[in-house]
Amino acid sequence: MTEPELEPVYLDYAASTPVDPAVAEAMIECLRAQGGWGNPSSTHVFGRRAAERIEAARRQVAALIGACPEEIVFTSGATESDNMALLGIARANAHRGRHVVSSRIEHKAVLDPCKHLQREGFAVTLLTPGRSGTIDPRAVTAALRPDTVLVSLMLVNNETGVIQDIEAISALCRDRGIPFHTDAAQAVGRIPIDVHSLAIDFMSFTAHKLYGPKGIGALYVRAGAKPHLQPLTFGGGQEKGLRPGTLPTHQIVGFGVACERAGALLGQESERLMLLREALWSRLASLGGTHLNGEGEPRVPGILNVSFEGVEGESLVKGLGELAVSTGSACNSASAEPSYVLRALGRDTELAQSSLRFSFGRFTTAAELERAANAVRRELERLRALSPASEGPEDVRAAWPTRTGGAGIMGEAGGPGQEVWVRFRLQVRHGSVCSASFKAYGCPHTLAVAAWLAARLEGRSRAELIPGRPEDWARELAVPVEKLGRLLRIEDALHECLRHWPAEV
Repeated sequence: MTEPELEPVYLDYAASTPVDPAVAEAMIECLRAQGGWGNPSSTHVFGRRAAERIEAARRQVAALIGACPEEIVFTSGATESDNMALLGIARANAHRGRHVVSSRIEHKAVLDPCKHLQREGFAVTLLTPGRSGTIDPRAVTAALRPDTVLVSLMLVNNETGVIQDIEAISALCRDRGIPFHTDAAQAVGRIPIDVHSLAIDFMSFTAHKLYGPKGIGALYVRAGAKPHLQPLTFGGGQEKGLRPGTLPTHQIVGFGVACERAGALLGQESERLMLLREALWSRLASLGGTHLNGEGEPRVPGILNVSFEGVEGESLVKGLGELAVSTGSACNSASAEPSYVLRALGRDTELAQSSLRFSFGRFTTAAELERAANAVRRELERLRALSPASEGPEDVRAAWPTRTGGAGIMGEAGGPGQEVWVRFRLQVRHGSVCSASFKAYGCPHTLAVAAWLAARLEGRSRAELIPGRPEDWARELAVPVEKLGRLLRIEDALHECLRHWPAEV
């Protein structure tokens, strides 16, 4: 009888958290016959029952961030809240000015609305963080202009976990009468927040980052700041006319319970996660060639972002099949492009692309992080050993004698710092290849094609050394068309072998 396959270790809490059982139970109860399934806008008993549940949840959500219940506007999530804030504030204040300040390390839910505002004629200043990932309040002051109508800077970065000095930044905006918004999706439920003591005017957050359901979030709108915001959608007038539409009672109820649970567990969870994070970093740091992104700055306990030298990021992640881990924010993790956040912090393309974000939370155990550290060690050792960089200068020779009386040939293409680096070594005797090996750095498709070719070179003569064309290899191994250019470098390495092929062997 075979052993059941272990479930991957979930280390992507920054992308989405598991739903807390207490939250799920509250939502299910809400959907039952005597629950709050009525339309909360209706005046009959079923509608009133739903409305009462919503207002109870609104109080729970507000309590977690130190707000008044009437300052909470329910939305579909942090992305909608960010769009409502950026577009709604800028448009409502366009008569006063058309300048917005944000940063290069914001979530796409802020950066994309900024781009949209630029198309509407607004000027947008994107601040560059320091190498540790913080925005200097003095840089914000320097960026402000007489026509600035909005400053939007995130409270906690979604990739590095770095906590910004929002208190100082919001205070200088308040002194100048400039509305201040913060994306706090990664902060709410993970660090203590009091929106009034922080002088925040608008704040976006969402339920699925704090063990609640997807599809429900909120925008905090400070009492008195509502005139600075105009709605983006129109309809039934719900949520004080700022966000119309029938409210999803069961999701809001789940959001409320999630916030209440997060507040109750905040202290003990912060301490536990801090210990887990430091233990994991200690294990990873011992592997050498590791860089902690956000080092030296306050960070939320449950996020650890590390860049690894000498490995290609996509190949690293593919080898970690037993881990559910991210290479950046969830909105970009399907792409092999390097993190724009880490590039903004000054990491080169190679290090930015080889970063992993480990994020953990309420259900993470020390044993799971031990398993993760062991998996990363295994893959780092494998990929580093496979890389041409693992060979010293004395190993890199174009040709050398062999014990069998033949000759050794080396062909190479690419190099350090490039997205592809391939080296083939061939033993040639009696006019044909008697053995072949390779070293390669690159994406999983690059490694797979190089290995596949090396296994097919034995017995081939000089005239037939290269088996087909890159497009043939791509078809055989199902390589995506966008990776075809990388296979050309493999072909270049084989052509180098031909160039060094001795006249008589």
